[in-house]
Amino acid sequence: MDKKRRSSVKRIYPFLFVFLWSTGFIGARFGLPYAEPLSFLLVRYLCVITLMTVIAWSSHAPWPREPRQWLHIGVSGVLIHAIYLGGVFVSIKHGLPAGIAALVVGMQPLLTAAGAGWLLGERVKARQWSGLVLGFLGVALVVSGKFGSGAELGSMLIPALVALLGITIGTLYQKRFCAGFDLRTGSVIQFIPSAVVTALSIALFTEFQITWTAQFVFALGWLVLVLSIGAISLLNLLIHGGSAVNVASLFYLVPLSTALIAWFVFGETLPPLAIVGMALAVGGVYLVVKRTP
Repeated sequence: MDKKRRSSVKRIYPFLFVFLWSTGFIGARFGLPYAEPLSFLLVRYLCVITLMTVIAWSSHAPWPREPRQWLHIGVSGVLIHAIYLGGVFVSIKHGLPAGIAALVVGMQPLLTAAGAGWLLGERVKARQWSGLVLGFLGVALVVSGKFGSGAELGSMLIPALVALLGITIGTLYQKRFCAGFDLRTGSVIQFIPSAVVTALSIALFTEFQITWTAQFVFALGWLVLVLSIGAISLLNLLIHGGSAVNVASLFYLVPLSTALIAWFVFGETLPPLAIVGMALAVGGVYLVVKRTP
């Protein structure tokens, strides 16, 4: 593939990532009625570890040479997978409306922008700050119709806030310490400690519970192949090739894309206010990622 064509292909990575990442919420909706959230995630991680180990060994993929790199990749995996996904799944399972969970996690680009200048030395321009704020307002409008009234949010918000910190710190940590690892072996190294942390959480706080139905197996297969391998590989490529702020801004589009997919698959309608929010969020992402001539 020539350089020009390779560059054209890379341009679709952000859009493909947003779409694939969005389908994770749809896959979870299909599978969670038949599984305890952490049990669902543990089986998902074990499937990914098995599959990616076979791919890595059969393709002779390089493994990190220094123990320090193994540690950095493993830490980033726990933050991005175990803590983020575990927090989101648990918060929704405990009654937090999905819209509020999406809004909480949607604050990630703002936190990432603040941390990028401090930890990575990236310069965040005033235009990018404006885009980040605009994107946050857009996400808030999209999910505003899903807020429950009078709900006791206290303990339900804690896992979502932990998830927010996990994905934010994980993105910054990976960009700072281990952005360039091989995707095949790196996935194995990331998911092994994620599986260990999730298994310990099940042993300490809940119990392993799965009802094996055709719908659950379909959801599991989708999340393993499309999300944990496809979308995560794209995320790692984006982190390696772009600034942390630009990558984080893409997460603003995930709730919007999810809403469109849910409308198509489940018939969920979008109020006019949500459509306005979509336009604001898309405009905010444009301001963040726009290249200055």
